[in-house]
Amino acid sequence: MSLAESGLWPWILAACAVAFATKLAGYAVPARWLQSPRMARVAACMTVALLAALTVMNTFSSGTALVLDARLASLVVAAVALWLRAPFLLVVVLGAAAAALLRWVA
Repeated sequence: MSLAESGLWPWILAACAVAFATKLAGYAVPARWLQSPRMARVAACMTVALLAALTVMNTFSSGTALVLDARLASLVVAAVALWLRAPFLLVVVLGAAAAALLRWVA
């Protein structure tokens, strides 16, 4: 069944319209609202929360299943490296090396 036959096009177009309307509404927000310290804190917290959620979803899921594999060990190694204040490039290399080592061993 193709995309046209499945009836998904109206939903895709509706999602595009909602995304466009949301972006357009952002221009209507008064500048003084965006310059407040409270808004800066909320924006910073939202960024961290979204990145954490994306990391968790990519670590523990595969399709619709919950999985525990080398990605979890990679995340733990990267978290420890961050906790020890390692440079970001080293964090990425250590995480990748941990995942590669575990996949090679298993």
